Amino acid sequence: MSEPVLSLHNVQVQFGGGRVHAVDTVSLDVHAGEVLALVGESGCGKTTLIRSIIGLEPLAAGTITVDGEKVTGNARGLRALRRKVQMIFQDPSGALNPRHSIYESVAEGLRIHKVKGHEPQLVGDALAEAGLRPPERFFRRFPHEVSGGQRQRVLIAGAMALRPRLLLADEPVASLDASIRGEILALMRSYVDRDGVSIVAVTHDLGLAWNIADRVAVMYLGRIVEIGPAEEVLRAPQHPYTQALLSVVPEIEGMEQQILTGETPDPSRVPSGCRFHPRCPLVANGEAERRGIIDKCRGVDLELEPEVGEHRVACHAVHVTRT
Repeated sequence: MSEPVLSLHNVQVQFGGGRVHAVDTVSLDVHAGEVLALVGESGCGKTTLIRSIIGLEPLAAGTITVDGEKVTGNARGLRALRRKVQMIFQDPSGALNPRHSIYESVAEGLRIHKVKGHEPQLVGDALAEAGLRPPERFFRRFPHEVSGGQRQRVLIAGAMALRPRLLLADEPVASLDASIRGEILALMRSYVDRDGVSIVAVTHDLGLAWNIADRVAVMYLGRIVEIGPAEEVLRAPQHPYTQALLSVVPEIEGMEQQILTGETPDPSRVPSGCRFHPRCPLVANGEAERRGIIDKCRGVDLELEPEVGEHRVACHAVHVTRT
């Protein structure tokens, strides 16, 4: 397999003088033309992780490389990085300058990075590819003069005008009506299939992963607890946390609903042992004790198991079953 477009090795991001472990020892690769969905509850570290990729959050430890080049915090390095890596934010209204026309919003990145070519043509092509046709009709409009779905298309056009290698999408359809979400996801997927761009899409909505992802990584309290091909993770989840997330998705049939109990995750108070054990259904219903793993769950920390195919899980119950 070719060298990954994005590679993270033991990445850590901390706040509060090291008291808050927002991202805790995360390693993963993303290859060309691949969509990785990063899923989990609010506060699990998803957005912090992708912000660290583009240099918006400093690393406490670990390394990030894009196309084999290490991401650094210096201004020159970040400028070169942001030509290759673009971010699409959750709220297009907040991400677009209300005083800039749609033309100016898309042209801004082209100017910053001194992209060669006829600017009106480049802007027009980017808008047309994003589904805003005819593009000239949108040149002089302002963000408040178009719909929410069209504003998101403007953001995507501005990002893709630079022909990046990697898109980081933070809840890209969360603020949109259900009728528009499918169109935006299909648009993003079209760039993957046509241009080979890679995407890391942050979401708490497992439906997004069904529609766009090649692989799924599930985060809990700063760590990835399950990762693998989307088909395997979504149809046969192994970690109790993933199972609980999927059990409340209306589209999924045949899975008993699991309501997680206990306190919501607090990255400043990481439990000993498996960080999910205070809320784990296997612990709550006595199954962990019956299997003889309760002491491990409460006292032995663990990360993703050694490579077993492409589907990897950080769970004592799964490790015992597979060994």
